[in-house]
Amino acid sequence: MTGEDWGRLAYLGLLLVAVGGWLFTNRQGLSKNLQQASVWAFLFIGVIAGYGLWGDVRGQLLPGQAMVTGSGRIEVPRSVDGHYHLTVEINGAPVDVMVDTGATDLVLTMQDAKAAGIDIGSLRFSEQAMTANGLVATAPVRLASVRLGDVVQENVRASINGGEMSGSLLGMSYLERFGRIEISGGRLVLER
Repeated sequence: MTGEDWGRLAYLGLLLVAVGGWLFTNRQGLSKNLQQASVWAFLFIGVIAGYGLWGDVRGQLLPGQAMVTGSGRIEVPRSVDGHYHLTVEINGAPVDVMVDTGATDLVLTMQDAKAAGIDIGSLRFSEQAMTANGLVATAPVRLASVRLGDVVQENVRASINGGEMSGSLLGMSYLERFGRIEISGGRLVLER
């Protein structure tokens, strides 16, 4: 367990003590003043525990998305799963992708390729790629346009994965078009 995990466990313990203590004091028949003071104390502890967990709760409820901070600069907050996720427009269609520096190409699932207007019936799966799931057949394609924020790139090399994938990947054939790629402080920064 990391230090952050221990901190979360401590906050959850405080929250459990607050709720359990409140239930305990309501069932013990203490004098009314002592009971009310205990309730206020446990509410205070619960608020502090909730405040400490707000960052985790907010990350679950409000997942991060890319922020365009200037001409050609894109900042992407790290998601709660530890990866960097974006929505790009491929041939005008929104496609959710995960940034993957281990992927050679921008790799689309069959569903995302179809959503981007690619005729999946005419694909030729003439290449192979080694993935975490083993060897898969891929079909090379050229995408007319890929838009991320105010950055539009044309004639982008991509691959359509013939195997099962949980989502599309934004690989190096796209990322290398940026002049600077930096991962620091829980943020991925892309600059033209």
